[in-house]
Amino acid sequence: MKVAFATQDLKRVDAHFGWAKNIAIYEVTPEGSQFLEAVQFDGDLQEDGNEDKLAPKIEVIKDCAILYVAAIGGSGAARVVAHKIHPIKVHQPEDIAELLLKLQEVLKGTPPPWLRKVMTKGQERQFDFEEEVEHG
Repeated sequence: MKVAFATQDLKRVDAHFGWAKNIAIYEVTPEGSQFLEAVQFDGDLQEDGNEDKLAPKIEVIKDCAILYVAAIGGSGAARVVAHKIHPIKVHQPEDIAELLLKLQEVLKGTPPPWLRKVMTKGQERQFDFEEEVEHG
């Protein structure tokens, strides 16, 4: 499952989604995580009501299941959720490596229903037709 992090320094989740200089993307499994890419954003990223600046960021994270942010505006959150990405706010800057470890631990155990749902993002639903057959 791909996970995105809004970050200024590529080490911590410390950025508002709209103002983030970088979006770091990792592949996370119960066994570990792998850094995939960091996408840098330039220009005027300050809060200005310009919703167009979100489009390139949403394009970058569109195949991610989770987005960690320090903050996200209402319309940004709505657009993220519309792409079936689950935004998670951290209350103070958190180390990306620690968040990855915590997420791996949850994946090893019994993930909560919302996480089980987002873990299937990008995968076709697979049905076991053997279970569908009624045994009479």
